[in-house]
Amino acid sequence: MSDEERDDLLPEDDPQEMFEHFRMEVDRGQAMLRIDKYLADHLSDTSRNRVQLAIAAEYVRVNDRIVKANYKVRPLDVITLMLPYRRRGIEIKPEPIPLDIVYEDDDLLVINKPAGLVVHPGHGNYSGTLVNALAYYLGRDAVADATDERLGLLVHRIDKDTSGLLVVA
Repeated sequence: MSDEERDDLLPEDDPQEMFEHFRMEVDRGQAMLRIDKYLADHLSDTSRNRVQLAIAAEYVRVNDRIVKANYKVRPLDVITLMLPYRRRGIEIKPEPIPLDIVYEDDDLLVINKPAGLVVHPGHGNYSGTLVNALAYYLGRDAVADATDERLGLLVHRIDKDTSGLLVVA
């Protein structure tokens, strides 16, 4: 590591307890890129300005070290967002929200998601989502642990205000 790269790292002397909210590993083939640009490109619903604020507040770490905004990510770097409060748990509560089911068999559903419906619970949207509707439709027993905050439609790129078909396996 060069002296310039070392200068991009800050010493960790924060005695405040921090909690991991997000973790990602940089792809093996990733070209070096400023961390603020990299995170803005890889985090949905997050602006580069918000990323820069998090970095300035020393909430972003690479390989367990606090970094400055000009740090350049490298292949296989592990990036974490550490915040001074625990991550809010989200329990998926079944809700009787109508679903437009286009296709259904024993293994999957194809749902026509209307504009205005949030796909899964998150900050500011803890209920009234497609995942809440699916929990109701499938029955609580058909859903994995409803307190598991990883529960949701993990592979989708359809925003609240976008309509379209979603396949649920």
